[in-house]
Amino acid sequence: MRDRTPRTDRPRAARRLFTRTSWPEARFLADVLRTESVGGVLLLLGAAVALLWANSPWRRSYAALGDWVPWPGGTPLHLDLDLATWAADGLLAVFFFVVGLELKREFVAGDLRDPRRAALPVVAALGGMLLPALVFTTVVLAAGGAGLRGWAIPTATDIAFALAVLAVVGSHLPQGLRAFLLTLAVVDDLFAIVVIAVFYTAGFHPVPLLAALLPIAAFAALVHRRRTWWWALLPLAAAAWALVHASGVHATVAGVLLGFTVPVRASRDGAPGLAERLEHRWRPLSAGFAVPVFAFFAAGVSLRDADLGAVFTDPVVVGVGAGLVLGKAVGVFGSTYLLARFTRAELDEDITWPDLLGVAMLAGIGFTVSLLIGELAFGAGSTADDRVKVAVLTASLVAAASASVVLRRRNAAYRRIAEREAVDADGDGVPDVYQRRPDRD
Repeated sequence: MRDRTPRTDRPRAARRLFTRTSWPEARFLADVLRTESVGGVLLLLGAAVALLWANSPWRRSYAALGDWVPWPGGTPLHLDLDLATWAADGLLAVFFFVVGLELKREFVAGDLRDPRRAALPVVAALGGMLLPALVFTTVVLAAGGAGLRGWAIPTATDIAFALAVLAVVGSHLPQGLRAFLLTLAVVDDLFAIVVIAVFYTAGFHPVPLLAALLPIAAFAALVHRRRTWWWALLPLAAAAWALVHASGVHATVAGVLLGFTVPVRASRDGAPGLAERLEHRWRPLSAGFAVPVFAFFAAGVSLRDADLGAVFTDPVVVGVGAGLVLGKAVGVFGSTYLLARFTRAELDEDITWPDLLGVAMLAGIGFTVSLLIGELAFGAGSTADDRVKVAVLTASLVAAASASVVLRRRNAAYRRIAEREAVDADGDGVPDVYQRRPDRD
């Protein structure tokens, strides 16, 4: 731990990074962390089953399951999709709907509404996206430039996977550090949505996209009147999804747009806002079903007949691996360090730079969105896409293992701090640490 001796030369109004959030925000983050941690375990289970099945003697049945088309032949709006595509385009829309709810809540009522608090995760997320993209581009260009379309693959952080690792190895890390990882991943998801919509839209058709505004507007009108009739909202959401899919824009963007329409503010009687209630209702479905099922269909790459030497020397594989493992860690840590240096901010007294390094390394776990971008860049089932899967899986495991080494050593040091902060001397249900007067900037 760092020297806690007061410094007389330190300005009393020094700005601090990773300061403690409010008690309601802390409780909300705790609920999210629990759900996403369980979801991360299910995600890993789905990916493991897929890998085992795809490399077993029954691997053809795994491929046949993903290729099965439930509604073949000329369905409206090109919805004759196989199961693997339904998982990527359909189920992930639920995941991105929750992301939309989360983003709006953070910008309206969460930490991101305060520009000073928002600066840290935004800068860290930008650094954690730009440097991996630069690393990938440098590696691929040095090898001739083939595969540049996959530049965005190593830019995404998988929140469920990362939080599952954090829950196992960092159960006593400071709440501000854990909140930083969650907020960083939320901002990272926002940038990933923009990248998918702008750079990975093929065959754009504006008429269906404009038509999608009608069910989205109707959805918005109902939720703003607190009319949460499932028999009305679900068909409107399905219509918006189908029209966005037909436009050529990735259909998951419909989930984000629908999430943005939901009001955040609490009602007059003090009840939680509708966005928080819907997020609480849909997050278990997203984390516990949608993302694990997508992982099951996306992660099943067969290595039985593969030339592993050729796979791991492929420039795209090297670029993805280096981008996730090195680019993410250096980008997140470096941008945060530069922000602190140029603004003369200081870390919160309970957090050290090695703690941040561990979390920055953890941000190199890029699974769900990275696999999705790989499919969009190279085509699902292609040789390049299979190699991207190998790169993402390998790099994510390396990032998780290396981050675990750092965070395990830090976790023991914070166990005593966590025990101290749990004290509730007055018995009012709120830990005493949340009732102390915070330092003012």
